[in-house]
Amino acid sequence: MGVIRHVVCAMSGGVDSSVAALLLKRMGYNVSGVFMKNWDSLDEKGVCTSDKDCEDASRSCQVLGIPFHQVSYVKEYWNEVFSNLLNEYEKGRTPNPDILCNKYIKFKHFCNYALNTLDADAMATGHYARTSQNDEEVFRQKNVAPPTSLFKDRFEVRQPVRLHQGADHFKDQTFFLSQISQDALRHTMFPLAGLTKDFVKKMAAEAGLHHVLVKKESMGICFIGERNFEDFILEYLEPQPGNLVSVEDGTIMGRHRGWFTLTLGQRARIGGQKDPWFVVDKNVDTGEVFVGPTTNHPALFRDTLQTGRFHWITVDPPPVLVKTQMMDCHFRFIHQMPLTPCTVTLNMDGSVWITLSQPIRAITPGQFAVLYSGGECLGSGRIMRLGPSQHTLQLGRERMAAASLDGPRPGPPDQAS
Repeated sequence: MGVIRHVVCAMSGGVDSSVAALLLKRMGYNVSGVFMKNWDSLDEKGVCTSDKDCEDASRSCQVLGIPFHQVSYVKEYWNEVFSNLLNEYEKGRTPNPDILCNKYIKFKHFCNYALNTLDADAMATGHYARTSQNDEEVFRQKNVAPPTSLFKDRFEVRQPVRLHQGADHFKDQTFFLSQISQDALRHTMFPLAGLTKDFVKKMAAEAGLHHVLVKKESMGICFIGERNFEDFILEYLEPQPGNLVSVEDGTIMGRHRGWFTLTLGQRARIGGQKDPWFVVDKNVDTGEVFVGPTTNHPALFRDTLQTGRFHWITVDPPPVLVKTQMMDCHFRFIHQMPLTPCTVTLNMDGSVWITLSQPIRAITPGQFAVLYSGGECLGSGRIMRLGPSQHTLQLGRERMAAASLDGPRPGPPDQAS
């Protein structure tokens, strides 16, 4: 009889992680469930649902007959995710805490806890994603010693593990996994890889996991809950009032309580206006937030952007990009938005320029540019700079056209001697 493998499954208290644990048990593994507490409800004024989620995770483990553990990463979350989030907002950017939480908490601290403290052969989550490894290849990674040198052994041949979209393309969550390390990916199983959300719900019902079926799908930033974002962020950052300025003619349309309370593309609350206005740009130096009169204003559309240093899932950039410094693939910066064809240019500092096949609305600094090729998630980079908007380009064309119409002014006529 073979060795029974020990798999630690991250339990969120939802249907996906509960069914992931169910599938692992049915595959004959020795399964443990662990709930992570990342936010301390005592530190906030609103209602936090983490206690209820913990109860639901514990109940799922009870129904499945597997051990249940709790682990707190409140301190780590504050230092590595939330402090980063506040810093980004102060700089005028809009961060994505879900991607950072996966990178630093679930696929770093939790992964270490599962493999080293609980002595698991692998960790598992309820994400809709898959890798290029089968289960046995994941288990073999446990016995591979980590590198002792800071430098890669050039004689070592180790095939990188790739991250692929799950079978349910609508629920696919590789977007949120686009910053995780190669080492963590090697030790991770995704039991829901080949399943659709509807089938997962059906399995939960048949297994008696009714308590997770009635829960709402978790949306938005977990620690904010049902509260207004502006009120929440102003509990942590000092108000920085400034003007709401029309991008069209410079008219002051109203006031705001801080540029960090607003993000590109959202509706701006301006009194006395018949039609809604939308945030199209920010100037952190002056505190001005620029607004436009329609949801699809040209100032919201851009087709070029630059990231910070790009995180490649396979560690190294794709060979074609290294060889030619350019590559065609697909882009998204919001989960579930349609993939857009793009051309990527690799810079010497590891950042990339991305040129899109068509302008996209409200590309936002601080969000992550996630790249895909043929169903594979290549990785992501934080958006740091934007190219000119369609509005700026149109103004430039109009100025050039006006200058050409004026033409050169005629000089004085030649005088006969």
